[in-house]
Amino acid sequence: MSFVGGGSDLPVFYRRFGGAVVSTAINQYVYVTVNKKFDQNIRVSYSRTEEARSTDRIKHPLVREGMKMLGIAGGIEITSIADIPAKGTGLGSSSSFTVGLLHTLHAYGERYASAEQLAREACQIEIERCEEPIGKQDQYAAAFGGLNFIQFNADDSVVVEPIICKRQTIEQLQSHTLIFYTGIMRSASKILQHQQNAMASEKKKQTVMRHMVELAHQLRRDLQQNRVEAFGEIIHEGWVLKKSLATGISTDIIDEWYAKARKAGAVGGKLLGAGAGGFLMFCAPPDRHEAIARALGDLRRMDFRFEPQGSKIIFVHQ
Repeated sequence: MSFVGGGSDLPVFYRRFGGAVVSTAINQYVYVTVNKKFDQNIRVSYSRTEEARSTDRIKHPLVREGMKMLGIAGGIEITSIADIPAKGTGLGSSSSFTVGLLHTLHAYGERYASAEQLAREACQIEIERCEEPIGKQDQYAAAFGGLNFIQFNADDSVVVEPIICKRQTIEQLQSHTLIFYTGIMRSASKILQHQQNAMASEKKKQTVMRHMVELAHQLRRDLQQNRVEAFGEIIHEGWVLKKSLATGISTDIIDEWYAKARKAGAVGGKLLGAGAGGFLMFCAPPDRHEAIARALGDLRRMDFRFEPQGSKIIFVHQ
């Protein structure tokens, strides 16, 4: 769940100006299992089931490229399930799956993989091998877990810095945050491609994104100094700026939901992910949460907690 700075993790921006986000992992999970298959074929089960005789015949691009990257030819069965919809939610489902898949395949091959390696390899698969026009923040958030300030440098290196603050600060941040599912699925790739095209050539868009990066630095400072009061205003300002980056990031119905939530007591909020659908996140005093939920009665509220841990192996059958 990205709070501010999203979009600065796109290479067209950070390779020129550097980028930064403040984000947290949450306790919604993707589970990936790998087992040796009786024969030398490949079976992949997700929202559909594939049977293939070679990696080249696997239709799921992330599985195909992950197996190729790690040199796994066949004789394997891979399954996955998830707590939330697998695409278009804005909560990093695809990158969480990629990180989990790589982690599982490394463990299957009896190899240790660090969080940094998992995130870096997930970026290589999604951005380089599958040519998705996406950023890097979701891969690092899923691999590392926790509440972090993530910096994207012009040389393509990434620095993950945990935000150190009092436990009460984290608890207050959690208690003031609520999420609703819009029920709208969208293609993040198309929105992000428009955003990249705009930032590549328009100085005004570049200035907006640089301001959003400044907000990420500001939020990090505030949290480090245990000042949660400005959180709502910062994410509201970030959302207003983000909507100006490209057409299609918001819609009339999303703006209407946002206005209703603000009228009911939300200090600020944003649409998670690239835009146009997925989950709406708001910051509000706990005593206003029920009023906001009533105002958004046609949207489903999702309970969640911040997750301090990143991707992990939870079972190994020896």
